[in-house]
Amino acid sequence: MNILILGSGGREHALAWAALQNPKCDRLIVAPGNAGIAMIAECASLDIEDGGAVVTFAEENSIDFIIIGPEAPLAAGVGDRLRDAGLLVFGPSAEAARLEASKSFTKEICVAAGAPTAAYGHFIDATSARAFVRERGAPIVVKADGLAAGKGVIIAETVAEAEAAIDDMFGGAYGGAGTEVVIEEFMTGEEASFFVLCDGTDVLPIGTAQDHKRVGEGDTGPNTGGMGAYSPAPVMTDAVTQKAMEQIIKPTMAEMARRGTPFQGILFAGLMIEDGQPRLVEYNVRFGDPECQVLMMRLGGQAVDLMHACAEGRLAEAHVNWADDHAMTVVLATEGYPGTYEKGSVIGGLDGLPEDSFHMMFHAGTTEADGKITATGGRVLNATARGATLQEARDRAYGMVDQVNWPEGFCRRDIGWRALSD
Repeated sequence: MNILILGSGGREHALAWAALQNPKCDRLIVAPGNAGIAMIAECASLDIEDGGAVVTFAEENSIDFIIIGPEAPLAAGVGDRLRDAGLLVFGPSAEAARLEASKSFTKEICVAAGAPTAAYGHFIDATSARAFVRERGAPIVVKADGLAAGKGVIIAETVAEAEAAIDDMFGGAYGGAGTEVVIEEFMTGEEASFFVLCDGTDVLPIGTAQDHKRVGEGDTGPNTGGMGAYSPAPVMTDAVTQKAMEQIIKPTMAEMARRGTPFQGILFAGLMIEDGQPRLVEYNVRFGDPECQVLMMRLGGQAVDLMHACAEGRLAEAHVNWADDHAMTVVLATEGYPGTYEKGSVIGGLDGLPEDSFHMMFHAGTTEADGKITATGGRVLNATARGATLQEARDRAYGMVDQVNWPEGFCRRDIGWRALSD
C-alpha cells in the first residue's frame, strides 16, 4: 500500500513512524514533512490546502491511502476533493470538520444532541460580548470561534482580562478566527483527551491521554499548543469513558448523521471530568499534537489498519490491541515560545539518540541544512518513550531530553506530575 500523509509536525512524524511499523506499507510519502520525517520517509513539496494539487500528486504517485494530519486542509475541504476523485482518505468533510473549525457550531450540535458542555454565549461584536462578561463575572473563558492554531483560548481570571481578550480577538489578534467569539463558563475538574474513530456509522475508542497546555511548570503561564502529554489518562476510568461515549460522542455522531454530514475520521474530545461526570470542552477533528505522539507509540503499526478500516467504513469489524503500558512525550520548544522567538538555532546531540519501539525523538519544527538540524518553529522536538509504568516512560523521555544540546531550547520538567503524584 502506498500511503501519503499530509502535514509537517510532530503529529505527522509520529503517524509516519507508526505507518512504517505496518508491513502493508510499501511506500510512504509525507508532504511537506520536516527534517526528522525526511530521515524515515520520502518528503514532497506540496500545498496541502490545495485539494486539486493533492489529488494530482496522489494520482501521479499511485497513492492508495491518504491520511490528513492537520486541521487546516480538512477545514479547506481537501478531504472532499480527494473523495470526489475516488481516492481513499482518512479525515472528515469540510462540513463535518466544522466541529473544530467553529466553536459556535460545536455548541449548537451539543445543544441539539443533549451533550453536556459549558454554558456559553456566541457574539459577533465586542460590545455584546463585554456586557455578557460583566453580567457573568470571572473566571470565564474567551474563545476565538475559528481555527487559531491552539492559541485562541483565554482563561480570564478577572473581568478586565476577559474584556481585554475580547478586544484583542475582535481587533484582529487571531486574524479571521476572531471575527466571532464564544464565551463560556469556567469549568472545574480534571481535563483529559479522548480519541474515537468514527466511520459515519460506528465508533471505536482508541485511546486516552492528558496534555499540558500551560508553558510553565505546575501548569502556570499562558496556554500553548501543548508542552507534553502522557497516555493513558488515569482519570478516564471505564465508567467515565462509558459516560463520555453514551452522553457525548454517540449523540454528537447521531446528530451529525441526522444533518446529512456524517463524520469520518478521528474525533478528539477534550473533556473536563468532575465527580466522575465528563463534560465537553471542545472537539478537534484530527489527532492532537502532542497526544498523537504517545498514542502512536502505544498503538504502533495497527494504527494504519484502524485508520484504513475507518476510511472504508469497516469499523464494526475492527478492534484495538492495547499493550498494558504507558507513554510520555516531552516537548522541547524555542526560548520565548509561545511569544516571540528566534528561528534558525542549531540543535546538537540528536545523532546518538535511541530509535526503537520504546524511544523516539519526533521532530515538530525542524529543517536540515549543511548536515545540521535547525529549529524552525516554537515547538521543535518531542522526546517520546514507552514503559511498563508511567515513571519508566518518564525516565526514558527525560533521558533523551538530557542528551540534546540546544542552549536556545527549553522544556517543562514536570510532565505527568498529576498522575505521578497520585
